[in-house]
Amino acid sequence: MRQLTLWTHHVLLPVYGREVTSQSPWCPVWWEHPEAVARLHGLWLAWGDLTGPGSDMTGPAVWHRDHLSSVMDTLRDPQGPFAGCKPGMHRPKEKPTVETMDPFGPPPPPPPPSPWS
Repeated sequence: MRQLTLWTHHVLLPVYGREVTSQSPWCPVWWEHPEAVARLHGLWLAWGDLTGPGSDMTGPAVWHRDHLSSVMDTLRDPQGPFAGCKPGMHRPKEKPTVETMDPFGPPPPPPPPSPWS
């Protein structure tokens, strides 16, 4: 996580950060958004693979074409993970509810009889 943060703060945002608006939000505490962390992690791994030592000379172009735009467009979409966040303000997101029962697993066993019944 530390390496991802360093890369995001010192490579990604200074070069590709663009102005924050209501139509293109960015959260100042992006690491509080699990979707953002997952997408940025993938973007960072692709960066390392496509621009690191031994990578093909077209790697940076491939990274831009195949990875950067789709991730940044998704993160900065007005309905994306940073919706409602703005400079100086993080807005936690309400997670969807999920039924506790696994619909594909066996039903739980009945509780054992009480020794006091």
